[in-house]
Amino acid sequence: MLRLASVLYNPRTTLDPVDIAAMAKAFVALFFLLLSVSALFQMRSSRGQEMHWCVAKPSSEQVALNDNIQYACNNLADCRVIQPGGACYLPNNLINHASVVMNLYFQSRGRQNWNCEFGGTGLRVITDPSYGSCSYNDTGDFS
Repeated sequence: MLRLASVLYNPRTTLDPVDIAAMAKAFVALFFLLLSVSALFQMRSSRGQEMHWCVAKPSSEQVALNDNIQYACNNLADCRVIQPGGACYLPNNLINHASVVMNLYFQSRGRQNWNCEFGGTGLRVITDPSYGSCSYNDTGDFS
């Protein structure tokens, strides 16, 4: 850092390739740090809270995923989103369908940690799991 300061104040000072590589690495690291901080601020919702979604853990057993679908759908007004023709029907597999309804349940119950437990098979994520026509969003509505 002292070497960089002397170069900035004395333009006649030359840098060897090792100094240039070190400065480039430092600038790249700083860039990614600033980018990460910026992304964190952008992930805040209008209420100042981080957005979260609930999905099924990939290691979950098939029986547990079926139980999660049954539990969530029994407690929700509508599970048509994972039925044939629904926006989140494809891909037609248990982990996808369980993730969709687990998230819908989680969103409809106020996004509390305990509403994503599902016997240890739920996983809270901060990356939007939406895909194709299946839109997970922070209000629990699916389009």
